[in-house]
Amino acid sequence: MGKTIAEKIFASHEVDHPSGDIHVIRLDAVFCHEITTPIAINDLVERGMDRVFDPDKIKVVIDHVTPAKDSKTAMQGKILRDWAVRNNIKDFFDIGRNGVCHAIFPEKGFARPGYTIIMGDSHTCTHGAFGAFAAGVGTTDLEVGILKGVCAFKYPESMRINITGRLSSGVFAKDIILSIIGKIGVNGATNRVIEFTGPVIDSMTMEARMTICNMAVEAGATCGVCAPDMITVDYLWDFIKDEYPSKESALKAYREYTPDNDAVYADIIEYDVSGLEPQVTFGYKPDEVKPVSEMTGEKIDQVYIGSCTNGRIEDLRAAATVLDGKRISDSIRAIVSPATPDIFSQAMEEGLLKIFMDAGFCVTNPTCGACLGMSNGVLAEGEVCASTTNRNFNGRMGKGGMVHLMSPATAAASAVAGHITNSKLYKGSGG
Repeated sequence: MGKTIAEKIFASHEVDHPSGDIHVIRLDAVFCHEITTPIAINDLVERGMDRVFDPDKIKVVIDHVTPAKDSKTAMQGKILRDWAVRNNIKDFFDIGRNGVCHAIFPEKGFARPGYTIIMGDSHTCTHGAFGAFAAGVGTTDLEVGILKGVCAFKYPESMRINITGRLSSGVFAKDIILSIIGKIGVNGATNRVIEFTGPVIDSMTMEARMTICNMAVEAGATCGVCAPDMITVDYLWDFIKDEYPSKESALKAYREYTPDNDAVYADIIEYDVSGLEPQVTFGYKPDEVKPVSEMTGEKIDQVYIGSCTNGRIEDLRAAATVLDGKRISDSIRAIVSPATPDIFSQAMEEGLLKIFMDAGFCVTNPTCGACLGMSNGVLAEGEVCASTTNRNFNGRMGKGGMVHLMSPATAAASAVAGHITNSKLYKGSGG
C-alpha cells in the first residue's frame, strides 16, 4: 500500500511507537516566539532542565508584539533573549532583524521538504507548503521538543483536496482557501493532514502555497501540505545549493516526499475553481464565507494588510496595484505591515511603500500585533476591520471588534471605497 506525504515523513522520522496510533517522531526544527515559548522556558528552568536538544535546530523570533508595548511584553522578550544566549542559539531574530515567524523562517530556508517542525503557534502548518510536516503544539509538547528533539503525534490521517480549473483575474490563493473552509467547515479536516494537489497548486508560487497551508488549521487540520517540486527547489536553492550538484538532483531527492499513486486517503475532494469569485468572511467563524459581491457596501472602519497569511511581497504588489494613484476613503484608517525586513526593503525598492503612503496607509514594521489584537491596529468595541489575516473570531483584533477576512487586493479596494468591495483586478461581477 502506498503512502501519503505525511506517512512518508513519519516513517523516516519515527523513533518510538509506545501505544496504539501514537508515534514519537524526531524533529528537524523547533520554532519559537515570545508569546508561547517563555512559559515553556520558565517551566524547564524550574525543573532544572534549562537546556536544548540542539541549538542549531532551535529558531527563535520576537514577532507578536515588537517593539514591546509594556513591561509584560518586554519581559517576555527578555526571557527569550536570555534563554537564547544561555543555550547558544544563533538563529535568534531580535528587534530590527525580526519578522513574522511564518514568513521569516521560510525566508531563511528553515523549512525543507521532509522536515518535521513544531511550534507553540497554531499557524505552524504554513510550513507544510514545502512538503514538511509542521504542526502547532501546546506547552508540554513544546518543552519536550526543546529538551529532547522529539514529539508525540497520532498517526496522520490525510485527506486530499485536488484543485483544478482556471482562476479568474483578481482571484487569489486567499480566496481559494476561504472558499474551501466555507465548503468543508471549521471541523472538516479535524485531526487530519490536508494534501493540497492539482494543477492550480502546481502553478502557484511558494508564497501562494504558504497562504493556502497557513489556513488549513482553520478547517481543523493538523497540517496543510503541498508536494515539493521545482518551484520549491527554486525558492530554496540559495540555501541548499551546497548540498546538491544541481537543481534536478535536489528535486530527485525531494521526490521521496511526494505521495504514492496508490496512497490511501480518508477523503478526496475534487474542487474546480473556475468561476470562483473573490471571497470574504461575514461572521465570527472562518467557514462563514460569501462572495465579496454579496457583501458589497458593508461598513468598515479599518483595513489591515499583513500577517503570516498575506504579508509577503506578492501580497503587497497585488494591493499596491489596486491602490496606485488612489487615496483611501476619509471614513477609514488603513495599515500595512510587510511581514519581514527583507520584504519591507524589497517593497521600498519597488516603490510599493510609497504607493501605500501616498494612498494614506500607515506603514508599520513587521509584526503580528494587529492580527491577534495586541498592538499596531487594535479595534475599538463596535469597529469593523477588512483584514488579510487568518482569523475572524469574536474580538480577535480587539474586544467587541468584527473582522472580515479577504485577499490583499480586496482589502485595498475596500480601503479606497470605504466599504467592502471587489477590486478592479477582478473582471467578473463587480462590487
